[in-house]
Amino acid sequence: MTTRSGPAPRVLSACAPWVRTRLRTAPGAASALAALVLLTAFLAAGFPRAVDAYETDGLRDAVTSTTPRRSVLELSTPPPGLEHPWAVREDALRATQLAGTYRESLRKLPEPVRADAHESSYGVRTAQPIAAADPGLPRPYGLDPQFTYATPSALTGHSTLRAGRWPAVRGEVTAATAEVEAAVTEETAAALKLRPGSAVTVPKQNGASLTVRVTAVVAPLRPENSYWSAEQLLHTPSLVAKPAKETPRYYWTAAFLLPQDAGPVLLATTGEPELYWRFAPDATRLTGLDVPRLRSAIASLEGGPELLGLRDVAGPTATLTTDLDGVLAGYGATRSAIGPVVTVAAVGTGAVAAVVLLMTGGLIGARRHTELALLRSRGGSLRGIGRRLFAETAVTVVPAAALGLLLAVTVVGGARLWPAVIGAAGVAALVCVALPLHTTLSHITPMLHGDRDDVMNARPSRRRTVGELTLLVLAVGAVVALRRRGTGDGGTGSGAAGGTDWLVSSAPVLAGLIAALVLVRLYPLPLRLASRAASRTRGAVGFLSLARAGRSSADGTLPLLALLIALTTAAFGGSVIAGVAQARDDAAVLATGADARIGGLGDTAPLPDRLLRSVRDATGVRDVAPVQIEYGVPLPPDPNGFEDAKGTTLIGVDPTTYARLAGRTGLGEFRPDRLKATGPAAPEGAVPSEDRVLTAIASPSVAARLGDRPRDIQSLAGDFKVRVVGTASRTPAVDDTDFLVVDAASLTQRHTTTLLVTGDPLNAGELRALAHREGKDFTVQLRSETREAFVDTPLQSGAERIYGFAVAAGAGYALLAVGLSLLRTAPERTTLLARLRTMGLTTRQGRRLLGLEAMPQALLAAVGGLLVGWATIALLAPGIDLAGLALAGAPGSGALTAARLRADPWSLTLPALGVVVLTALAAGAQAWWASRRGSITELRAGDPR
Repeated sequence: MTTRSGPAPRVLSACAPWVRTRLRTAPGAASALAALVLLTAFLAAGFPRAVDAYETDGLRDAVTSTTPRRSVLELSTPPPGLEHPWAVREDALRATQLAGTYRESLRKLPEPVRADAHESSYGVRTAQPIAAADPGLPRPYGLDPQFTYATPSALTGHSTLRAGRWPAVRGEVTAATAEVEAAVTEETAAALKLRPGSAVTVPKQNGASLTVRVTAVVAPLRPENSYWSAEQLLHTPSLVAKPAKETPRYYWTAAFLLPQDAGPVLLATTGEPELYWRFAPDATRLTGLDVPRLRSAIASLEGGPELLGLRDVAGPTATLTTDLDGVLAGYGATRSAIGPVVTVAAVGTGAVAAVVLLMTGGLIGARRHTELALLRSRGGSLRGIGRRLFAETAVTVVPAAALGLLLAVTVVGGARLWPAVIGAAGVAALVCVALPLHTTLSHITPMLHGDRDDVMNARPSRRRTVGELTLLVLAVGAVVALRRRGTGDGGTGSGAAGGTDWLVSSAPVLAGLIAALVLVRLYPLPLRLASRAASRTRGAVGFLSLARAGRSSADGTLPLLALLIALTTAAFGGSVIAGVAQARDDAAVLATGADARIGGLGDTAPLPDRLLRSVRDATGVRDVAPVQIEYGVPLPPDPNGFEDAKGTTLIGVDPTTYARLAGRTGLGEFRPDRLKATGPAAPEGAVPSEDRVLTAIASPSVAARLGDRPRDIQSLAGDFKVRVVGTASRTPAVDDTDFLVVDAASLTQRHTTTLLVTGDPLNAGELRALAHREGKDFTVQLRSETREAFVDTPLQSGAERIYGFAVAAGAGYALLAVGLSLLRTAPERTTLLARLRTMGLTTRQGRRLLGLEAMPQALLAAVGGLLVGWATIALLAPGIDLAGLALAGAPGSGALTAARLRADPWSLTLPALGVVVLTALAAGAQAWWASRRGSITELRAGDPR
């Protein structure tokens, strides 16, 4: 009888799984590593998304904040020629034909060019204004007003009826129609004295006339939007100067808004009618990555294949005009100025974070050295140990990195996903590979006892020396190449508009690597000298602290490198912020010339003397410099007979007050006696003596033109001889680089045109009240208000936020590096204090001992960071112009042509001092904590520590 064999009994594992056992054995270390990876992955994933976000916001702001006249894409074409029948020409100007062309053109716009249909418009307009001779129209200088006639689409949807009724057509309008209706805006009606029922006669080409009768006065809805502001004349009349050599004469220009189907009547007028389709750009779906495609699409629309596609719809002679490409060029210039600064911070912080991760792995490996050495001595293979360490690390690191990626995607929206995935995956890969690899390689050869690896006694191996020399040569070569090439040759933008120049961005890392390799090798020399000096002193604390510092691990490159890069990044960032603030201050001073500037239109209207007296008595005013400014003064021809048509700016000043102002502002300082004229003075209005020579301070270009001998100058202020006695590149009165400063008292036609006021604080309301009391056209410009006008665009503010977060993160990682460096030797220090306390060491002496022990390396990092920060700024400064970052084309910023990066002393010294203070605090905290614990545990017999 046979029995059926049952299933084999299940064999239970003899030991618990490795990963679970390790995680349960050291949950604190695993949790700390997971938290560090989570934070680093969040930063690595969030940085590219934040850059995409602020570049997108900056692009949208650049498109929407510019004037519609620049951003609108206008497609225009003349009507069909005279070779076509009148019926064909008239049909081309009717609303149905224009609307069909508008819809077809919208469909043909290439991506990513998108139009805002609500703010877009189309119609027919007269390209040339037509003069109106009707009586009753205002003529300020006796000149007839000139009107533009247009048939904008959707007029009723973009305006509100204020008076009368909406204009309409009566029957079918043709070129022979004798009368049409029109609407005008409230501003046009008020300026031209129009109302419902008013009529204007428009001459026709055949000698007949067209009557345009006003039936409605409308108020524009959202006049600042593209529908109305693409052509401001549609809603706001304007006084235009008639070109003339004599005093300019002005006439009114305005627009009449006809019904949509009234376009054919304009064919018979002399206004050269044209068909237009205006597409307001829709920036709501634009992203920073669209800039290259957008610029290419606009170029194609202006003169490429896309324009040919529009001509198939609008006509063979259609043209598209826009200044949106100029807007994009300005945006690209600002982004190129910001890109290197942000990338330097990101690379520096990333390098510090990588070093800290490596230090964390080294600390974990050092704490488990005995355990793994035991496994190795009992037959454990390197491959098996490495696999288990990899699995143990991956179980902790991969979920933490994934969670960091999820947080970054959640916090920073509206950006690409794949760069964030790469950043988080890079952090996870670095930890999962570096920690097992470093720990496993240290156990290639089983060792029971190793020699002391002291800084004082260590003799680096040839392999390490060759590796360090190789890194040093590569880093020095990269720095030399960067210095020779300059930072402006490579693409410094980020995103899609040009690649990131990683050689420029890695300058702090390269400089820090060079300094770390050199300082680690030089560190034992001063330490030996200090130890010898301390050995001759009576106190034991100093000698013991230096001896302990000398017995620290010789492998101190990573902590030092982390501190050096963090200090360099902080110094660079602080210098950039200080340089931006200084550039804005300089631009405000150049724009105003003083704390306040009072003048008329174009600095040409004379100011009454009582205004000068009242301003001097105003609140907060310390000094007033009266100035007479005359633009376009012709210069005598040079020896070759060449005449400068532009001329120069003549500035008549009071030498005493103007010299004080120039000294306070730092713009062209001079001594007042240098403007003392020679020869007899002439009364005001009289012809000066031929022996009278005015001394002058001139700009370099004007001084080169006039030479060093007296030259004749003819101006509205009088004819005189002038001799240049000094040069200045800038002067407070004007922001021009061509000027001539003379004593106003020596001019025959003297009158003040500008007041430059110094004081703090100035009462803007009081100054404006004094100026407007003397003349409504007098303006007051305050330096503080000009300074506030340099506000941050979304591109600037986003970059500043990212840089601030990067510097803060770098500082946090640097603090963590200090903590890890102290934590690695914490058990030894605790045991040392316990043993020394049995020998009579007091608590105060213990704190001094630990503090002094940590000081040499902290001072090394502080001094090295200060030097490396200065060297990095000197390296990158020639290629970084802070004017684009600080001003970004703001009004009043044109006078400041460049603003170079300079090392800020506070930004260099404060982070370095912070490292020393933090190290001292950390050492003091460790000594305090060790003094609260008992000595029994540290003094156990057989303790390997």
